[in-house]
Amino acid sequence: MPLSPLRRPPCALRAALLTTLAAVTVTTTLLAAPPPAHAAASGSTAVAEQVPGMDVSRYQGAVDWQGAWADGARWAYVKATEGTTFRSPTFPAQFQGAGDAGLIRGAYHFARPDLSGAAEQATHFVDHGGNWTADGRTLPPALDLEHNPYGPDACYGRGRSDMVAWIREFSDAVKARTGRAPALYTTHDWWTRCTGGDTGFGGTNPLWVARYATSPGTLPAGWSAHTFWQYADSGTFPGDQNWFNGSYDELKAFAKG
Repeated sequence: MPLSPLRRPPCALRAALLTTLAAVTVTTTLLAAPPPAHAAASGSTAVAEQVPGMDVSRYQGAVDWQGAWADGARWAYVKATEGTTFRSPTFPAQFQGAGDAGLIRGAYHFARPDLSGAAEQATHFVDHGGNWTADGRTLPPALDLEHNPYGPDACYGRGRSDMVAWIREFSDAVKARTGRAPALYTTHDWWTRCTGGDTGFGGTNPLWVARYATSPGTLPAGWSAHTFWQYADSGTFPGDQNWFNGSYDELKAFAKG
């Protein structure tokens, strides 16, 4: 039978939703292969260099991090928490394994604005893996904002101004605890639909844009450039396939803050 939202791999959910909403159709072969290293982003600055990376959750289980490093991955985000109670059982081993293999790694939280206030979820996140330290090996915390996989309302029952306030509350709470504003993972469609195209986060929060195509496309309102780009749900590395928008030295500097 089809997996329930709680059991279905987040990457599969993203793939289904993004495929439905994509403005262009791409082939399976194209999605499996990395875009050109010098791909340009419409609505953002051209990409001079890109560093390959990945993101994983419990559905990837035991990840071959040494193999991912050998294949070229240099950074990773690992799911730590969701809502106010869920903790990924594989997070500790995945986070540790990524670091041991040499990858710069960070933690992400799957937002559930339908369950509680944002500060409560931020506390749960930071308490269970979503911290940050200026060691040059840890990415800033990240907040996963995407179409609601648990019901028909993509925006979790919140109006646009309410959603903007929720995201701001989460961001402020994480920054107060860690010293870094979280990166925001989202799509142009979700951001437009659920925040009304709010422009207030581009100057404070790194953008992790999701678009399964040959370029990041038009970015969500408020950002002139992306920091990370998730371009496919499968490929060379376990989990989702990503680029960092810059050089490896810039990635290390970004991690250190």
